Amino acid sequence: MSARVPVYDTGMLIALADRKAKAVALHEGLRTVPHRALVLGPVLAQVWRPKPALVHALSGVLKDCTVPQARTSEPPMRETKAGRPECLACATGPDLSDWRRVGTALGRAALPAKKRPDAVDAWVTLAAARHGSAVIFTTDPGDIQAYLDVLAPTDVHVVAV
Repeated sequence: MSARVPVYDTGMLIALADRKAKAVALHEGLRTVPHRALVLGPVLAQVWRPKPALVHALSGVLKDCTVPQARTSEPPMRETKAGRPECLACATGPDLSDWRRVGTALGRAALPAKKRPDAVDAWVTLAAARHGSAVIFTTDPGDIQAYLDVLAPTDVHVVAV
């Protein structure tokens, strides 16, 4: 796959729900990439609240995203003329070594001042690393970069929203 896999953190979902111009423009531009934007279940849980306007906004966004292994989510890969390819990173859940890597990242990350370790951010970073070539869209680039520095993936980039 030549295009990087887009990965959203909690801040990106909040920015989309708030209709922030940069986030909306980025999201709309990603509607044609082969792999739908990746939203991990814990990221969605951090944002989702039973407020009609928020539910409406996030439901619209999620139509263009995939939540790995969620039965009612859109599939990770978009249909092509040859059929629908599979994404092995999305199809396989984390194993014990993945959770150990998240814990290691939490313990070793040199986070920005006044920041505390965040297991969801560390998992977002590892999920991006598991995809090989990815870009994480975030409102906290310093936090995400601190986890990336520990995990040291070869081709994961961060875009501030």
